[in-house]
Amino acid sequence: MLRVALTGGIGSGKSLVGEYLELLGAIVFDSDQLARDVVERGTPGFDAIVKRFGDGVLTDGQINRAKLAELIFNDKSARADLEGIIHPRVKELSDRIIANAPEGSVVVNQIPILFETNGASRFDLVITVESENALRFQRLRERGMKDYEIEKRMAAQASSEQRRGIAHFCLENNGTREDLLSAVERLWENELAPRAGE
Repeated sequence: MLRVALTGGIGSGKSLVGEYLELLGAIVFDSDQLARDVVERGTPGFDAIVKRFGDGVLTDGQINRAKLAELIFNDKSARADLEGIIHPRVKELSDRIIANAPEGSVVVNQIPILFETNGASRFDLVITVESENALRFQRLRERGMKDYEIEKRMAAQASSEQRRGIAHFCLENNGTREDLLSAVERLWENELAPRAGE
Protein backbone atom coordinates (compact mmCIF):
# COMPACT_ATOMS: atom_id res chain seq x y z
CA MET A 1 0.00 0.00 0.00
CA LEU A 2 1.12 3.53 -0.77
CA ARG A 3 -0.04 6.22 1.65
CA VAL A 4 -0.17 9.62 0.00
CA ALA A 5 -0.98 13.03 1.47
CA LEU A 6 -2.50 15.52 -0.95
CA THR A 7 -2.23 19.10 0.23
CA GLY A 8 -2.46 22.62 -1.15
CA GLY A 9 -3.79 26.02 -0.15
CA ILE A 10 -7.45 26.97 -0.37
CA GLY A 11 -8.46 27.46 -4.02
CA SER A 12 -5.40 25.64 -5.37
CA GLY A 13 -7.36 22.80 -6.99
CA LYS A 14 -6.48 19.92 -4.67
CA SER A 15 -10.08 18.64 -4.64
CA LEU A 16 -9.96 18.38 -8.42
CA VAL A 17 -6.67 16.47 -8.22
CA GLY A 18 -8.30 14.17 -5.66
CA GLU A 19 -11.21 13.51 -8.05
CA TYR A 20 -8.79 12.68 -10.88
CA LEU A 21 -6.77 10.33 -8.67
CA GLU A 22 -9.97 8.54 -7.66
CA LEU A 23 -10.90 8.09 -11.33
CA LEU A 24 -7.45 6.59 -11.93
CA GLY A 25 -7.99 4.02 -9.17
CA ALA A 26 -6.84 5.57 -5.90
CA ILE A 27 -8.82 5.35 -2.66
CA VAL A 28 -9.32 9.02 -1.85
CA PHE A 29 -10.74 10.59 1.29
CA ASP A 30 -10.89 14.18 2.46
CA SER A 31 -9.92 15.26 5.97
CA ASP A 32 -12.22 18.30 5.67
CA GLN A 33 -15.18 15.98 5.04
CA LEU A 34 -14.14 13.74 7.93
CA ALA A 35 -13.89 16.88 10.11
CA ARG A 36 -17.53 17.62 9.24
CA ASP A 37 -18.57 14.00 9.88
CA VAL A 38 -17.05 13.84 13.36
CA VAL A 39 -19.08 16.87 14.54
CA GLU A 40 -22.45 15.90 13.04
CA ARG A 41 -25.38 16.28 15.41
CA GLY A 42 -25.53 13.25 17.70
CA THR A 43 -21.77 12.61 17.75
CA PRO A 44 -19.45 13.08 20.74
CA GLY A 45 -17.61 15.70 18.66
CA PHE A 46 -20.80 17.76 18.31
CA ASP A 47 -21.38 17.61 22.08
CA ALA A 48 -17.77 18.65 22.78
CA ILE A 49 -18.04 21.69 20.49
CA VAL A 50 -21.33 22.87 22.02
CA LYS A 51 -19.89 22.37 25.52
CA ARG A 52 -16.78 24.45 24.66
CA PHE A 53 -18.29 27.16 22.42
CA GLY A 54 -21.93 27.30 23.53
CA ASP A 55 -25.25 27.28 21.66
CA GLY A 56 -24.24 30.45 19.80
CA VAL A 57 -22.44 28.33 17.19
CA LEU A 58 -25.66 26.51 16.31
CA THR A 59 -28.21 27.33 13.63
CA ASP A 60 -31.36 25.17 13.51
CA GLY A 61 -29.67 22.65 15.79
CA GLN A 62 -26.64 22.19 13.54
CA ILE A 63 -23.13 23.59 13.91
CA ASN A 64 -22.85 26.74 11.83
CA ARG A 65 -19.35 26.44 10.35
CA ALA A 66 -19.23 30.12 9.38
CA LYS A 67 -19.95 31.23 12.97
CA LEU A 68 -17.39 28.78 14.32
CA ALA A 69 -14.80 29.91 11.76
CA GLU A 70 -15.37 33.53 12.76
CA LEU A 71 -14.71 32.65 16.39
CA ILE A 72 -11.54 30.67 15.86
CA PHE A 73 -9.87 32.87 13.25
CA ASN A 74 -9.76 35.69 15.78
CA ASP A 75 -8.79 33.64 18.83
CA LYS A 76 -5.77 31.33 18.86
CA SER A 77 -6.74 29.50 22.05
CA ALA A 78 -10.26 28.85 20.70
CA ARG A 79 -8.73 27.52 17.51
CA ALA A 80 -6.44 25.21 19.49
CA ASP A 81 -9.44 23.96 21.51
CA LEU A 82 -11.39 23.22 18.31
CA GLU A 83 -8.42 21.40 16.79
CA GLY A 84 -8.11 19.38 20.00
CA ILE A 85 -11.71 18.22 19.55
CA ILE A 86 -11.59 17.53 15.81
CA HIS A 87 -8.07 16.34 14.93
CA PRO A 88 -7.88 13.18 17.11
CA ARG A 89 -11.29 12.06 15.84
CA VAL A 90 -10.32 12.68 12.21
CA LYS A 91 -7.07 10.75 12.71
CA GLU A 92 -8.99 7.81 14.15
CA LEU A 93 -11.32 7.72 11.11
CA SER A 94 -8.37 8.12 8.70
CA ASP A 95 -6.50 5.25 10.34
CA ARG A 96 -9.60 3.06 9.98
CA ILE A 97 -9.93 3.84 6.24
CA ILE A 98 -6.23 3.06 5.67
CA ALA A 99 -6.44 -0.18 7.69
CA ASN A 100 -9.39 -1.38 5.59
CA ALA A 101 -7.81 -0.60 2.18
CA PRO A 102 -6.86 -3.65 0.07
CA GLU A 103 -3.21 -4.58 -0.33
CA GLY A 104 -1.50 -2.73 -3.18
CA SER A 105 -3.84 0.28 -2.95
CA VAL A 106 -2.87 3.89 -3.43
CA VAL A 107 -4.60 5.62 -0.49
CA VAL A 108 -4.78 9.39 -0.84
CA ASN A 109 -5.72 11.62 2.10
CA GLN A 110 -6.59 15.21 1.17
CA ILE A 111 -5.27 17.39 4.01
CA PRO A 112 -5.28 21.17 3.56
CA ILE A 113 -3.34 21.79 6.78
CA LEU A 114 -0.69 19.06 6.50
CA PHE A 115 2.24 21.41 7.13
CA GLU A 116 0.47 23.16 10.01
CA THR A 117 -0.22 19.87 11.82
CA ASN A 118 3.25 18.38 11.18
CA GLY A 119 1.54 15.42 9.56
CA ALA A 120 3.85 14.70 6.61
CA SER A 121 5.83 11.97 8.39
CA ARG A 122 2.73 9.73 8.53
CA PHE A 123 2.81 9.32 4.71
CA ASP A 124 5.02 7.65 2.13
CA LEU A 125 4.62 10.54 -0.30
CA VAL A 126 3.37 14.11 -0.15
CA ILE A 127 1.87 15.89 -3.16
CA THR A 128 1.10 19.59 -3.05
CA VAL A 129 -1.08 21.45 -5.55
CA GLU A 130 0.02 25.04 -6.03
CA SER A 131 -1.52 27.88 -7.97
CA GLU A 132 -0.93 31.59 -8.45
CA ASN A 133 -2.75 33.71 -5.86
CA ALA A 134 -4.70 35.65 -8.49
CA LEU A 135 -6.18 32.40 -9.81
CA ARG A 136 -6.95 31.17 -6.30
CA PHE A 137 -8.80 34.43 -5.55
CA GLN A 138 -10.76 34.09 -8.80
CA ARG A 139 -11.83 30.50 -8.02
CA LEU A 140 -12.83 31.36 -4.46
CA ARG A 141 -14.81 34.42 -5.55
CA GLU A 142 -16.71 32.11 -7.93
CA ARG A 143 -17.57 30.00 -4.86
CA GLY A 144 -19.09 33.10 -3.28
CA MET A 145 -16.32 34.06 -0.88
CA LYS A 146 -15.52 37.70 -0.18
CA ASP A 147 -11.95 38.98 -0.59
CA TYR A 148 -11.47 39.61 3.13
CA GLU A 149 -12.57 36.02 3.87
CA ILE A 150 -10.14 34.67 1.28
CA GLU A 151 -7.27 36.76 2.68
CA LYS A 152 -8.02 35.54 6.21
CA ARG A 153 -8.12 31.88 5.13
CA MET A 154 -4.90 32.17 3.14
CA ALA A 155 -3.14 33.93 6.02
CA ALA A 156 -4.16 31.11 8.39
CA GLN A 157 -2.63 28.46 6.11
CA ALA A 158 0.98 27.57 5.41
CA SER A 159 2.73 29.38 2.56
CA SER A 160 3.38 27.83 -0.83
CA GLU A 161 7.09 27.65 0.07
CA GLN A 162 6.33 25.77 3.30
CA ARG A 163 4.14 23.24 1.49
CA ARG A 164 6.70 22.77 -1.27
CA GLY A 165 9.33 22.17 1.41
CA ILE A 166 7.58 19.02 2.68
CA ALA A 167 6.34 17.73 -0.70
CA HIS A 168 7.86 15.02 -2.87
CA PHE A 169 5.87 16.25 -5.87
CA CYS A 170 4.33 19.60 -6.77
CA LEU A 171 1.49 19.92 -9.28
CA GLU A 172 1.24 23.43 -10.73
CA ASN A 173 -2.39 24.34 -11.43
CA ASN A 174 -2.13 27.55 -13.44
CA GLY A 175 -3.47 26.27 -16.76
CA THR A 176 -6.58 24.44 -17.95
CA ARG A 177 -8.32 21.50 -16.30
CA GLU A 178 -6.92 19.35 -19.13
CA ASP A 179 -3.37 20.47 -18.28
CA LEU A 180 -3.94 19.46 -14.67
CA LEU A 181 -5.46 16.10 -15.61
CA SER A 182 -2.47 15.32 -17.85
CA ALA A 183 -0.06 16.15 -15.01
CA VAL A 184 -2.03 13.93 -12.59
CA GLU A 185 -2.06 11.06 -15.11
CA ARG A 186 1.72 11.30 -15.57
CA LEU A 187 2.24 11.31 -11.81
CA TRP A 188 -0.05 8.30 -11.43
CA GLU A 189 1.57 6.25 -14.19
CA ASN A 190 5.19 7.14 -13.43
CA GLU A 191 5.23 7.37 -9.63
CA LEU A 192 2.13 6.33 -7.70
CA ALA A 193 0.90 3.13 -9.37
CA PRO A 194 4.41 1.57 -9.67
CA ARG A 195 5.23 2.30 -6.00
CA ALA A 196 1.95 0.84 -4.72
CA GLY A 197 2.89 -2.53 -6.17
CA GLU A 198 6.34 -2.63 -4.56
